Amino acid sequence: MNSNTFRMPVRRWAGVMAAAALTAGPALLAVPAQATEGPGSGSGGAGGSGEGRASAVVLKTGLDVSLLNKTVRVPLRAALNEVQAPASSEKTALTVTLDGVDGGRPVSVLRADVATAKATADEGRAEGYTNLAHAKVHVPGLPLLSLIEIQEVTSKAVCEAGKRPVAESNLLGPVTVLGKRLTLSTAGTTRVEVPGVGEVTLELSRTSTTSRTAAAAALELNVSLNPLKLNVAEVEGTVTLAGATCESPAAPAAPERPVDRAVQPERPEQPDLKPQTAAEPAKPNLAETGGNSMTPWLAGGAALLLTAGGATLALTRSRARR
Repeated sequence: MNSNTFRMPVRRWAGVMAAAALTAGPALLAVPAQATEGPGSGSGGAGGSGEGRASAVVLKTGLDVSLLNKTVRVPLRAALNEVQAPASSEKTALTVTLDGVDGGRPVSVLRADVATAKATADEGRAEGYTNLAHAKVHVPGLPLLSLIEIQEVTSKAVCEAGKRPVAESNLLGPVTVLGKRLTLSTAGTTRVEVPGVGEVTLELSRTSTTSRTAAAAALELNVSLNPLKLNVAEVEGTVTLAGATCESPAAPAAPERPVDRAVQPERPEQPDLKPQTAAEPAKPNLAETGGNSMTPWLAGGAALLLTAGGATLALTRSRARR
């Protein structure tokens, strides 16, 4: 075998090894990096509330009737169309009659064309409402004379959760007390005295409110009667017309606010920075170049192959010169 014959296989072998090293290196260095994502989460909440309360009444009396020089006392307690809620309710009776207070004869305490009382309540709102129209009120001892006559009165009490309660009363038309016709336009107190009969103190549109309650009465009468001073039937006490009350439902609990990640973004993780000097250049980030832990070994193998090929080529040329 001459030197030329030996030279060609050696050169081809060296060239093949070098080409293989250069070709395999970039292909193996191009391994893509991988990333993972963590799961997310959320939260929420809710609250509840209690029902409100309401009541309404067309007429309510708290009178004491004394007979025969106060030897016999008869309490006169009457209520017409008195309703209460949580459950919605309504009554529309037009008369109320009492027995046994006027010589055994029944006494018609109230007669009306309209006498409506409503009460509703739920978790958001409570309301009491009363409407009384064309009504006459009588008491024992005055069979022919009405204690009071009205054209129309209304009362309303509204309590909503989270709002200020509201109470209002309205009087439409004139009022007649013990036969005296009165024209009342504003709330306040009016005193009516009739000789030989007695006196009545009339309070119009009495309302009151607190942070959670409201109450309204269209008319409230304080009565002191002794007809002709015969001591046959002395009547004292109070009479209330068109009353309404309410109590606000409990305010609902504030719901928990969900975490808003868009408003409060998480702080990004700071990269692990290390000081760099001219003597110690920064090492490349393998994730950015697409490499992995095998890259240094592949690069080292390629370098060894190139060195071996160069050495073989030099040996061949040396032998050729000889």
